[in-house]
Amino acid sequence: MTPRERLLATLSGQIPDCVPVAPDFSNMIPARLTGKPFWDLYLYNDPPIWEAYIACAKHFDIDAVMDGYFWPVFPDETADGPEWETFIVHRNDRMIVTQKSYVENGRRIWHDRVDVYYVADSPTNGVRPEKIGLDPIPKRYEPLEGVKPVDRGPGGLKRCKELMGDQGLVGVFVAQTSALKSAEDIYNYYDHPELHEKWAQERVEAVERRFANILSLKPEERPDFLCVGGSGTLVFQTVEIFRQLAFPAVKRAIELATEHGFMTHVHSCGPERELVKIMAEETNLTVIDPLEIPPMGDCNLKELKRLYGHKLTLKGNLHTTNVMLRGTVEDVRRASMQAIDDAAEGGRFILSTGDQCGRDTPDENIRAMVETARTYGRYR
Repeated sequence: MTPRERLLATLSGQIPDCVPVAPDFSNMIPARLTGKPFWDLYLYNDPPIWEAYIACAKHFDIDAVMDGYFWPVFPDETADGPEWETFIVHRNDRMIVTQKSYVENGRRIWHDRVDVYYVADSPTNGVRPEKIGLDPIPKRYEPLEGVKPVDRGPGGLKRCKELMGDQGLVGVFVAQTSALKSAEDIYNYYDHPELHEKWAQERVEAVERRFANILSLKPEERPDFLCVGGSGTLVFQTVEIFRQLAFPAVKRAIELATEHGFMTHVHSCGPERELVKIMAEETNLTVIDPLEIPPMGDCNLKELKRLYGHKLTLKGNLHTTNVMLRGTVEDVRRASMQAIDDAAEGGRFILSTGDQCGRDTPDENIRAMVETARTYGRYR
């Protein structure tokens, strides 16, 4: 089977030739493999991070589940407002800092946050300038030049799928399980209880609009699956807040996807056991990851397989630091075999990692994980 065929079989409840393997190296390892400063990818689109991911997936020959790294933009999603420009307000050999501004009545208005792009790390977005020693209104700035254009429309999505080919599946976001993503969001939630119902309904309406846009695409332009997750769903939200603000939209997205034959995917690092339960018992979600173990998460892969493996495809969950980053090849093989023993029986399992592998994860550890799935993970 090709990686694409293997994944499609697994996600539909069939038994593939072997356990699919899709380590999460969403951006740091792909960026490292290019040999370029990371800001080339994240700021200048040279190449875009999603292209680097596909190249990385082919490099390691994984069964790629590309969950949302390409974000298509539709005309009705572009908000009216000021014409923002991006400027470089600080740079050195370690970072480039950008800040947006626009001109109103002859006066330049600056955004109150900056984005920090590093030479060898993922960017930090939405930082208050004073936190990194910069003035809110920069004294010096230069235009951001040399950014390569990226087609975010249907043509771009079609090209993304063509580049992926038989190496795996391409997904795009239509909803998110994370309505609150920061301390400020939490304060806002408790300060405005009168707006909770309105926020929840607006999220449902946004899902319906975005799904209609996706459905309007030509078959060759449509994604292979739809992403409805969000990092750290139960980190900044209680289960009750998730049910109140995010779940109505997520559930609606899964309903629409199921009706029209799309598979759906949740990624939610951190505590996730209760989220798995909700998704298995109250939706037709297709696949969920990364099922992190304590202390970062609260999942036991063997238990989740016993409880929900007949309903959901489970994807996880090798420890990304103790095993993948710091472990030996033998540690990776041992952990991979244990995960296969715990969850592969009967299908509906993808061997993966418990969240994104760190930048310096040894290549040989990733290769050991893939090799173990291809050999030890064969169904008999």
